[in-house]
Amino acid sequence: MESRLQELNDALESGAFIQVRHMLNHTLKPAHTAHLLESSPPREREILWNLIDAENEGEVLQHLNDDIQADFLKSMDMEELLQATENLDTDDLADILQQLPKTVLREVLHSMDQQDRQRVERVLQYPEDTAGGLMNTDIISVRPDITIDTVLRFLRRHEEMPDTTDNIFVVTRKDRYIGLLPITKMLVSDPNMEVREIMDTESEAITAELHDSEVANLFERHDWVSAPVVNDEGRLLGRITIDDVVDVIREDADHSLMRMAGLDEDEDTFAPVLKTSRRRAVWLGINLLTALLASFVIGLFQDTIEQVVALAILMPIVASMGGIAGSQALTLVIRGQALGHVERSNIGYLLNREVIVGAINGAIWALVVAVIASWWFNDPTIGFVIAIAMIINLIVAAISGASLPVLLKAIHIDPALAGGVILTTITDVVGFCAFLGLATLFYT
Repeated sequence: MESRLQELNDALESGAFIQVRHMLNHTLKPAHTAHLLESSPPREREILWNLIDAENEGEVLQHLNDDIQADFLKSMDMEELLQATENLDTDDLADILQQLPKTVLREVLHSMDQQDRQRVERVLQYPEDTAGGLMNTDIISVRPDITIDTVLRFLRRHEEMPDTTDNIFVVTRKDRYIGLLPITKMLVSDPNMEVREIMDTESEAITAELHDSEVANLFERHDWVSAPVVNDEGRLLGRITIDDVVDVIREDADHSLMRMAGLDEDEDTFAPVLKTSRRRAVWLGINLLTALLASFVIGLFQDTIEQVVALAILMPIVASMGGIAGSQALTLVIRGQALGHVERSNIGYLLNREVIVGAINGAIWALVVAVIASWWFNDPTIGFVIAIAMIINLIVAAISGASLPVLLKAIHIDPALAGGVILTTITDVVGFCAFLGLATLFYT
């Protein structure tokens, strides 16, 4: 892909736009074209986008991150938008339409035929991060009382099967889901057998309100390729396929990584300077407040620091060790939450374990730092002070790191977004208070 990007850049610089247009529309797959757009600075990106044929724009749009996708959608008129989204799957179309203003969205829906509009509206009524928002309404369903031969004749009437079709869904006359008919099993069964005789009734459907991270966990646990989605009444609405779940897993990974830095998971790598500065400024402001709080705590012990200058040299060690220990616990618990491992029933064990681990590591490294500090400043007292402060801070860091994600999630705050800032504040404040407070006690 890197060579493709370099080849495109060379062609653009030399003005070989015909060659670039051919590559974008005929040589590369839409996903690869989207990757090239995301990997290009704004000026080159705009040129590349203008070289993509209108009928291919929709296929490329669905593979772009939300930030870049929204920028391109703003520049498209209604006719271009309708042409771009004409042949997209329902779930991909719904994802794109959610980026549009409500007035434009209504116009797009109004321009569709009734059947397509109903399918899209069915997906749009659910949040984007739920099974309902993830599903595709392009499904094949049959009744349980027909023969396999009838099913096969029914399938032959279709010009093609929906992508990633491994099962046919079995429903009642009121479209209530009752089971799956695996295609592999159907092909080797007696054509005179009825569907009810070979269908799988053990595989449960996914409810439309289920969060997409839970959907991904179910797919991983059961090795599904596709799964049916039903409403509260058990009526079949659509299906989710493995390619959609892969997108969820990737987005969740991006989310956790970017949120820990206070960034949006759809952040454009090559976004303009002012746009990037504005987004980062808010998070830097929040961090400034926490830094001022830590500085205020240090200021309370100004007289002690002036009396024992060595304290100023050793302070960062206590805070840094606490920060690292807390981050380890925080990251572990956030990952456990994402995988569905951390529940109310086992959080007590996890918290106790982290406290013990914090105490053990605190004792080991406190002894090491105490020896170094005592030798460095020829003062056993300062070695003892920093050792006790480090043990205290590492235990507090372990407790905070393990409990913060649970508490934040309970009040509907993203642990990946707020956990790191709160944890750093706690470990800094506790570390400085413990170290400087003990020093004040022993030196004044």
